[in-house]
Amino acid sequence: MVPEGPSARTLRQSTFVSTRSFKLRASPPKNKPGTLKTLSNSVIPIWLWLPLSFVLVATAVVAESVERGPRPSLGGEVGPRILGPPVTRGTFEYRYWASGQSLVGLSVPTPVLIVSGAQPGPTVCLTGAVHGDELNGVEIIRRVLFGLDPTQTNGTVVGVPIVNLHGFRRSSRYLPDRRDLNRFFPGDARGSSAARLAQSLFSEIVRHCSYLVDIHTGSFHRTNLAQIRADLGDASILKLARMFGDIAVLNNPGTVGTLRRAAMEAGIAAVTMEIGEPLRLQPEQVEVGANGILDLLAGLGVTVRDEVKPKVQPVYYQSTWSRADDGGILLAEVGLGETVSVGQLLGTVTDPITNERKSIVSPVEGRVIGMAINQVVMPGFAAFHLGHLTGSVGVAQAAKSLATGRGGRQPSRGAVGDLSSLTPIPGVDEDVSDDLVVPETEMEPDDHRE
Repeated sequence: MVPEGPSARTLRQSTFVSTRSFKLRASPPKNKPGTLKTLSNSVIPIWLWLPLSFVLVATAVVAESVERGPRPSLGGEVGPRILGPPVTRGTFEYRYWASGQSLVGLSVPTPVLIVSGAQPGPTVCLTGAVHGDELNGVEIIRRVLFGLDPTQTNGTVVGVPIVNLHGFRRSSRYLPDRRDLNRFFPGDARGSSAARLAQSLFSEIVRHCSYLVDIHTGSFHRTNLAQIRADLGDASILKLARMFGDIAVLNNPGTVGTLRRAAMEAGIAAVTMEIGEPLRLQPEQVEVGANGILDLLAGLGVTVRDEVKPKVQPVYYQSTWSRADDGGILLAEVGLGETVSVGQLLGTVTDPITNERKSIVSPVEGRVIGMAINQVVMPGFAAFHLGHLTGSVGVAQAAKSLATGRGGRQPSRGAVGDLSSLTPIPGVDEDVSDDLVVPETEMEPDDHRE
């Protein structure tokens, strides 16, 4: 809110006093004809009451206008109101989001980068490090935002490189109370610390977005092939998913409590970008992710890029995690992005004491879209994430299949021919951390679920 100046305070005070002075009784006593009696027993002629009422209303409007600050002009000189007054068009601005989750005097606001284009357009929001140990998204957002020219941009691009600043400082996925922030959206202003943090971000920033891309990496020593996770049963989200160049798409409606799911339920077209592994900055993955978002901005008309030949995007309607049945040392035999067949060896798990070796084989024909880094694992550990090739087609072909009701998928809502008629086949959650064996200091206890 714009700081209130003396003139605004004077106007508000005079308005308040004036309003009280001329407030009528519910049942005023009888007065002389043509007059009204106020609480102060002053007699005011009716012919004078109407002009005074107009003055009071006008004064209140002026006071409210002064308090709220400038409003968008007809010429579009200002953009959306985010974390304060409307942003000025054609500028790059730093603003700061204070979640109020630190001790008074020790709180460090989270930087928010805003590129406000010279011309009106959609508001695209990019969020990174919702999990504090996921670094690739931080660099992707930096590259994208600082690579934009506000004078050549339409609409607004908002970047929050580090959402979970508490976890980021500790190189931890979680908040200090060991909660996973990405399970508490849209949040609760009177809930737990995580719920309040989620509510603050959602109400102050996310609700102003037309589109949202939430950037993540694999969790707990896993890496992900660059992929967009999206609810392809939603027409606006399907359209959005088609704009990321050749980055693969995994159909998934999103887990309740995630930022993506909450944004979708609020009417915002939202997707998750998964790319790379945690606790590392991977230049190759960052470049892929940044190029994908630049393709998205061009597709939305926010920027203009040289016309390129349309790229083929693989889309996976279903996916499967292959798990280790025994504990030991996991050594992979396949690489990220590799195509595998049924029964193909994916990796081995060797007992370091007995030297007994067990194999992990592929249960489907598919592609490795996520996998664990070589490490010591426990029984049940999710080791290889496979996208089913039997359900893999181009996104453009998927759109046609959804529109016509073909593709082996039965519409269950909406009319035939409407993209929203698709009921997505369940895929996977945003991550597999809920069923992982992790150190006690990092594990989110069951009693922290709300």
